[in-house]
Amino acid sequence: MAAKKASEYPAKQRQINEDIKNGTFRPCYLVYGEEAYLRLQNRDKLREALLGGGDPMNLQHYEGAGINPMEVIDMAETLPFFAERRVIVIENSGFFKEGCPELSEYLKNQSETTVFLFVESAVDKRKDIYKAVHKFGLDICCETPDEVMLTKWIASKLAAEKKRISSRATAYFLTRVGTDMSNIVNELEKLICYCIDREEITERDIDAVCANWLSSRIFDMTDAIAQKNQQKAMNIYYDLLALKTAPEVILAMIARQFNLMLETMEMTSMGMDKAGIAKELKLHPFVAGKYMEWNNRYTFEKLKGALDMCLESDNAVKSGKLDRVISVEMVIVKASARN
Repeated sequence: MAAKKASEYPAKQRQINEDIKNGTFRPCYLVYGEEAYLRLQNRDKLREALLGGGDPMNLQHYEGAGINPMEVIDMAETLPFFAERRVIVIENSGFFKEGCPELSEYLKNQSETTVFLFVESAVDKRKDIYKAVHKFGLDICCETPDEVMLTKWIASKLAAEKKRISSRATAYFLTRVGTDMSNIVNELEKLICYCIDREEITERDIDAVCANWLSSRIFDMTDAIAQKNQQKAMNIYYDLLALKTAPEVILAMIARQFNLMLETMEMTSMGMDKAGIAKELKLHPFVAGKYMEWNNRYTFEKLKGALDMCLESDNAVKSGKLDRVISVEMVIVKASARN
């Protein structure tokens, strides 16, 4: 996350907490950003506080594309039912990417008995509706914290359960499970249960309990490539980039998959079965079976060519001839082409 965003989030979070504590709410709030865990956490906290235990009839929720702005405005002008305010939650509308002139204008002079809560994964700050919320309400950007902040957050989560973890083990944990906060919470719960009779969580515990998230996603990407599902493979790649996974790491792991497929193909040609291949390559039989299945879609020459392409792309990046992000895109596009 950019330095500016990293410094703004705690301050904006404190402002939201103060609003909730004092019970003095702004006309509108915008919670946005790629980190779903923080986005939904802030959404739920604000929604609950704004409703204040009042009648759910005073809560309206709109979600997805195709929301009618005039219908929303009509609802905003409707007085709340035996309550201080009406709460309107608008989620994943696209208004902050495409624009919404009707709501942009309305927010400048909205009903005093209505509070808007917008929740979006991405926004365009040039749009009038963003400028209106920024001026009259409060917007908070929920992006994945950097490693320092994640380390502190993990330590605090574990401390609440009377557990501790070293900085080295934390770094290893993040390498293994990724930086998605929802996934981190799930994996921490598993670790806490696994180490219920001990205070310290070690790297050995992480190996025993935590799924290798990155390897799993690369496996899914390889599956998409083998099935010639180029769009799915590219979407997984962009997801990995969004989670700060280095392109060269992704390329190396794709190359490893192609190499294992090639070894599987050679062993199959020698008459070895799935169990024998799994034992020889130290793989789970299910994984060995998937490699055998993928190999049905390739000739030996094409598979060898895909592996060579990975090595050539790596050399091109290291020599400065090719951009590191584009290098992986090219491998995915060529390897998943229908020909």
